Amino acid sequence: MIDDTHKADRTSWVSSANGHATFPIQNLPLGVFSPDCGSARGGIAIGDSIFDIGAALEAGLFTGAARDAAEAAAGRILNPLLEAGPAARQALRRRVGDILDANNADAVKAIAGRLVHDSDRCAMHLPARIGDFTDFFAGIHHAETAGRINRPDNPLMPNYKYVPVAYHSRASSVRPSGGLVRRPNGQRKPPEQAAPDFGPCRNLDYELELGVWIGPGNDIGSPIPIAEASRHVAGFCLLNDWSARDIQSWESQPLGPFLSKSLSTFVSPWIVTAEALAPFRIAQPPRPAGDPAPLPHLNDPADQAHGGFDIGFQVLLLTPKMRQAGAAPHGLSRSNASMLYWTVAQMVAHHTSNGCNLQPGDLFGSGTVSGTAPGSEGCLLEMTRGGRNPVSFPNGETRTYLVDGDEVIFRATARRDGFVSIGFGECRGTVTEALALG
Repeated sequence: MIDDTHKADRTSWVSSANGHATFPIQNLPLGVFSPDCGSARGGIAIGDSIFDIGAALEAGLFTGAARDAAEAAAGRILNPLLEAGPAARQALRRRVGDILDANNADAVKAIAGRLVHDSDRCAMHLPARIGDFTDFFAGIHHAETAGRINRPDNPLMPNYKYVPVAYHSRASSVRPSGGLVRRPNGQRKPPEQAAPDFGPCRNLDYELELGVWIGPGNDIGSPIPIAEASRHVAGFCLLNDWSARDIQSWESQPLGPFLSKSLSTFVSPWIVTAEALAPFRIAQPPRPAGDPAPLPHLNDPADQAHGGFDIGFQVLLLTPKMRQAGAAPHGLSRSNASMLYWTVAQMVAHHTSNGCNLQPGDLFGSGTVSGTAPGSEGCLLEMTRGGRNPVSFPNGETRTYLVDGDEVIFRATARRDGFVSIGFGECRGTVTEALALG
């Protein structure tokens, strides 16, 4: 629902928020942070600062439903707020927006220093305790390109256009942006070898995905209807599903990915709420002629009319050589969430269609978001066609897959004429060497 919180002429007394490319007052994403020498607590990004929900509570700035929501959001994890549902998020968003509004500057001037922290002096944490992590395969252009590398005549499996394909991944290895991902050891079997061996991954890759944070859950045995699915989505983030391609190709048959995916998953630390993204919803792109219509449990006219998102993604790479030279990261690709074949509501509805219970703080990955044009690939597997066509950089370097010291950076922006653009914050991760084998 688009309301006064999205007005383009709204400004904040936090001056850095005005014109901010990522966190203007129209965004107000939720996260968990630690200020310098402080404990972890709930906060909201505003420009180059973080609004301290607990400090605002102590100052008596919340009443009624907004106070209840703030109490649920002020702790070390946001699960209580996610569980509370859309009305609580909306009440918190409205009140925090009013507190931070430029027209309210005089009322909070005396305590402004207690309410906001310099984000550069804060550490970010996972925003929620993740009970389960499910990774979907909804990027059809990635599915087709990756499938064509191994199955040129049959890139998509017969079920792909009928069911939102997914697998259950490892929640315990999800980490917030900014850390190191260790190159994994594992079983590898190149085609020229008669038997597998064990050693460091040779084909380490990233995957650009839209992350989905679940809000209210459902009771086991009680599916979520497609028409109600959006109420169970609290917000979104960027997600990097690190992938060990050589390990993956050997282990995935017949049950799918295992150790090639569970090594680590990085997320951007801010939850961009469903409310903030309301202006950037779009119709789900029509299916190509000849594709089957979604089955009844996945087919809702309102979801088809408003279930997509216009979110532009960018992938950048900073190599050790670039870093040493003081060069900027190199842009590898751009794509858009509109390229997803399945909507987020369809993912939720199908996930629960067998009675599976979701819980507040569960995390979904959309699957790799790729386009059809060169430069819109969401991973190196696609970009290099399985390592056969290296990518060249202006400094003379090339890559087929990631090398130690490479830093992968994801960015995203939602845009629409007449509205202020909002961003997600970065999802960064740097590859470090494998552990030596004993």
